[in-house]
Amino acid sequence: MSEKRMTSSRKHHLKSLMLQIAANLIEEEKKEIKEEKANFMAKIPALDLSGDQAALVEMLKKLSQTIDKVDEERYDAEAKVKKTEKEIEDLKMKVIEVQGIKKPALKKVRMSADAMLAALLGTKHKASMDFRANLKEVKKEVKEEAADAVGDWRKNVDEQAGMDGRMKKFQG
Repeated sequence: MSEKRMTSSRKHHLKSLMLQIAANLIEEEKKEIKEEKANFMAKIPALDLSGDQAALVEMLKKLSQTIDKVDEERYDAEAKVKKTEKEIEDLKMKVIEVQGIKKPALKKVRMSADAMLAALLGTKHKASMDFRANLKEVKKEVKEEAADAVGDWRKNVDEQAGMDGRMKKFQG
């Protein structure tokens, strides 16, 4: 079954629609953040700056202490996040090591001995090996001797076939 392909104009139209929807969602998120911030600030009581200088200095010291505590907590939280991210990365690496690297299927290549040597040794060395030349040559004389031995054996069998041959064994 053949699938119908989308035309490029249709693709561009769908892409522009998705971008418009995404832009609208981003605008809505910005509005929600502004509303949340306004609601939070409305809950905080207004600062009472009336009073003497010593009271204001004391209040500033308390604010700086709370700011320091918040900064320490933020730093600790960031350190924990970095540590866990590193652990996650280490675990991912271990998973990859356990699974092993997937080796691609090798293709069978027909190569002559000369081509293999050229591939192994590179282009600098031009080694040509004729493996047939290195084989041992069998001399024809050895084959003829073996044929004579076979012939002799047959003669011996023929001689020993009758009673005369058996008697020669016991006498000889």
